[in-house]
Amino acid sequence: MIFLAAMGLLVLLFFLKLTLVIVPHQHAYIKERLGSFAGVLLPGWHVLVPIVERVAYKHTMKEEVIDVPPQICITKDNVQVEVDGILYMRVLDAKHASYGIQDYRFASVQLAQTSMRSEVGKLDLDRTFVERERVNDAIIRSLDHASSPWGVKVTRYEIKNIIPPKTILQTMEKQMTAERDKRADIAHSEGERAALINFSEGEKQEAINISEGEKQKRINEAQGHAKRIELVAEATANALRAVGEAMQHPSGPRAVQMRIIEEYIRQFGHVVEKAQTSIVPVGLANIQGFFTGFSEIMGKLQESTGQIEKGGAK
Repeated sequence: MIFLAAMGLLVLLFFLKLTLVIVPHQHAYIKERLGSFAGVLLPGWHVLVPIVERVAYKHTMKEEVIDVPPQICITKDNVQVEVDGILYMRVLDAKHASYGIQDYRFASVQLAQTSMRSEVGKLDLDRTFVERERVNDAIIRSLDHASSPWGVKVTRYEIKNIIPPKTILQTMEKQMTAERDKRADIAHSEGERAALINFSEGEKQEAINISEGEKQKRINEAQGHAKRIELVAEATANALRAVGEAMQHPSGPRAVQMRIIEEYIRQFGHVVEKAQTSIVPVGLANIQGFFTGFSEIMGKLQESTGQIEKGGAK
């Protein structure tokens, strides 16, 4: 009895396996009836007729990432480079993806490699490194046009690596080193040029400032000298004017004589101090004669001054 129950359970499970199908989210199954297409099973559970109907193909509707193996491509300047990439695609129509082509993944990879060889062959080696975006777009357009009957959509293609031969890499490294050295020399020379210009401008400005300072100094010295002369002349004039006024006083000549005697004695003392030999006046008579002559001169100056004043009064 238990054996029959177990057999019945196994038959039931086998029957459910053949009739009940659960489709996951973002998937699509192709149903065939007696070998012919009978519809697309969308996400959810479905019941099939045993033996008559079956699930022929299973597709994921999510975006797939397919690695494109590396291959050798020849550039326009006859250099062999190894190029690989990544292909992004998704199934849009499960029926066409099942019956439009035998294996759309394999076909897409082969077509991507063919298109990549064609696009790389249009470029020189130096341009292949900077024209990646253009090559990617060209491959996408080619794949998209060819895969439209397959019910798939190529969303993106990216070149992963472009590997030239080792000899070419060494040559490129030498070229880049030379280019960097060239830029460094240019930058260094530009820096030295700017430094020399700045230095010369500084020397020029320094010379201008020094000359302006010397000019102003000389102007100031000249103005000071002129002012000093003016002040000395004015002081001399005032002194002479005071002397003249003092001469008009009755005791003026006598005071002048005393002043001259004092100055004479002071200057004579300076001469005696600085002289290496002794200087002694010949006699006091000489001094008296000097002052007698000086008195006569002062008298004549008074007379001349009186006559001038009288003439001015008239």
